[in-house]
Amino acid sequence: MPSPDAITVAQLSRLVGTPDAPSIVDVRIAEDRVLDPRTLPASIDRDFRTVRDWAGDWAGRSVVVVCQRGQKLSQGVAAWLRQSGARAENLEGGFEAWVQAEALLVKPEQVPPRDSDGRTVWVTRARPKIDRIACPWLIRRFIDPGAVFLFVAPSEVSAVAERFGATPFDVEGIFWSHRGETCTFDAMLDEFGLDSPALNRLATIVRGADTARLDVAPEAAGLLAASLGLSRMFRDDLAQLDAAMLLYDSFYRWARDATAETHNWPATSGPRA
Repeated sequence: MPSPDAITVAQLSRLVGTPDAPSIVDVRIAEDRVLDPRTLPASIDRDFRTVRDWAGDWAGRSVVVVCQRGQKLSQGVAAWLRQSGARAENLEGGFEAWVQAEALLVKPEQVPPRDSDGRTVWVTRARPKIDRIACPWLIRRFIDPGAVFLFVAPSEVSAVAERFGATPFDVEGIFWSHRGETCTFDAMLDEFGLDSPALNRLATIVRGADTARLDVAPEAAGLLAASLGLSRMFRDDLAQLDAAMLLYDSFYRWARDATAETHNWPATSGPRA
């Protein structure tokens, strides 16, 4: 039974990747990070020694603080955050409990450098349809909630990436792109180490919709139709991305929780008079 100010691994893992997920602040010391550099999804690194300086940044927000074992560092930082106005909990058992439960972890080697505001910056072709929406959804839900996405003319992606320190994706001839028959979304799952049944199922749907192979998953045709409809509803690519976040949230929750559920009419057969 966790303390009133703690959250269990099972509770937090149900929130990760959803719109209701709290901010996750990782305050592990350098020695512990060397032993295992992986991080919890969408977590943000902070130095516990300077918590007085940054605690106010989380005022009014829900936060989970993670240290190696869920003891003094995370509990102390969570207490500082609460007195600064945050709704803060510490992860019971810490990083070690998360690893032991085989919960989702991110390999940090390919996470791009962050800008002066602590955000990753990405650039791709304008007028996105599927992969260029699926990838930003994945990044914001599992890598960097504050990630910035720049949509520009296809011919300008490389130059914008160079001039503005952005990471290009879903264009030919770069690291973050299609590989063989797989999509950029597949590449991101692989490079970030995001291996889960739900994300893998979603990747199959994205791949089918993005590469005109609607036979690979029954849901691919639905994602294609919804994506093309959204692209015609919005002239502004960022507005389209904001609207599509809910679409991918719903596909993810279906892939995680509802694949065995069916629907028919009538739902039940009531007693006859």
